[in-house]
Order: sequence, then structure tokens, then C-alpha cells
Amino acid sequence: MALPLTGTKKGIKPTTKTALLNNTISPTTMTANGTIPDLLYHTTLTVIDYHADSSGSTRNVYVLGTHTTLEAAKAFTARALQELKYEPQDFDTYAVRDADSGAWTHGDGVIVYAKAPAGQEFLVGLDTKSNTERLPEGPNGQLQLPKGTDHLHYVLQTKIDYNKDRSGASQSTEIEGCYLKRTDALVAAKKALVDGEVRREDFAQYDERDSDEMAGEWPYGEDVIVHAVAQTGENYVVAMRTVPGAHKQHAKKQ
Repeated sequence: MALPLTGTKKGIKPTTKTALLNNTISPTTMTANGTIPDLLYHTTLTVIDYHADSSGSTRNVYVLGTHTTLEAAKAFTARALQELKYEPQDFDTYAVRDADSGAWTHGDGVIVYAKAPAGQEFLVGLDTKSNTERLPEGPNGQLQLPKGTDHLHYVLQTKIDYNKDRSGASQSTEIEGCYLKRTDALVAAKKALVDGEVRREDFAQYDERDSDEMAGEWPYGEDVIVHAVAQTGENYVVAMRTVPGAHKQHAKKQ
């Protein structure tokens, strides 16, 4: 079965992270409600926990913030671990990518790499996506959220291929979208794998979380909405996450 490429549905075109990191122009559209940026710059946190998976192939991805300009996003990403109450001295290794970094070995799109004494690795990077929700731009590269809203709801799709590498699974995660309302994010999460030509019946296994009430009986994680296995063996996980949730799970414990 040929599944749709992540990040290409609904007019979202794949992007080259390295090229975007070197681009300082953020295209925008003027509307009656203000400036609508065509692109959003998401700061992501990838956590590799070797205690949970000694191969290091299991990677949990969260979003720490979203900005409307690349300049603001880069500045925030460079200090994102400090926003989680960490300091460079908390880590055995702490590296920030800049013009003087030379050869960078920690991954395309990664701005900060840190390795904790216990062995966990933290990779903070940028992921650029289309502003499909038409979220307006605020001052200083911030989003202008409506009154009563202090965070976004992000839908992330993860593909895990256990057959790709004998030394460990191959895993990739894409941000499918961000939404003001949790209900809209939930609808999008449930359509992430089956919207279009692909149906539930095309998967060897397809599990969808029905409600928050079944959280205690759901084996795939409290923020996971859909878990599916393709006929060719790839596993897909669609999760709904927030910045406050990322802080709750990964901020430094005082």
C-alpha cells in the first residue's frame, strides 16, 4: 500500500531545513485582519532516552514554541532549554550551532544539542511549515492569539520503520498542523492517516482513541490519538501535543 507522504497533504509542500535556516525573509499576506505569515517556524524538542531504548532509535518529539519570523525563531531556539529551566552546566555536552560551529554532526535543522549525565540526548531544532490555519502575526515575531487562548494544539505524525535498519528502527516525525482549538486539532489528528484515498481498511491494524475517558485503557500514550500499522509493517502514530505539556514532561525538576 502506498501511503501519502507526510507533510505533503492539503497543499503543504516539503521544505529543506538547511535552506530555510539560511533564509531571513518570511513571506506574508496582508488581510483586513492584519498580516498573515505564509510560513510558521516551529521550535521542536527531540528527546532520545537510551534507558527506554538502548539503540537510540526511539525519539519523542515535542513543540516548544512557534514564531512568524525566522530571526525570532532562531533566537528562541538557541535559548529553548533555558526556557525549560536548564543551564548549559547541567549537561555533559552542550553545543549551539552558529556561524562558527564548523562541521555540525548533530543533524540537519538542529540548533542545540545537549547530552545529560544520565545519557538522555536533547535536540532542539526548527521545523518550517505552511500557515494553513491563517494565524495572524503579532509583534516581535510572535503569533497574535485571540483573547482567552494562551497556547496552540499541535498534531504530529510519526512513522516508524522497524525493517529499515537492523541496528534499530528508522523514525521520522512531521508536524501536520497547529490549531487554536483542541477540537479542531482532534479532528485533524483523526484524519491525518485516512483523509484522501487511504482508508482505515488499508491498514493491517488501525486503532483510534475515542475519548479522554478511555485514557487509562489506551496503551499507546496519553497524547496519542491514532496508532496504525501498514500492510508493509511501518507503524504510524498521530499525537496531539501542546507547549505546556512539553514543559510538564521535560522541564528540569526543581
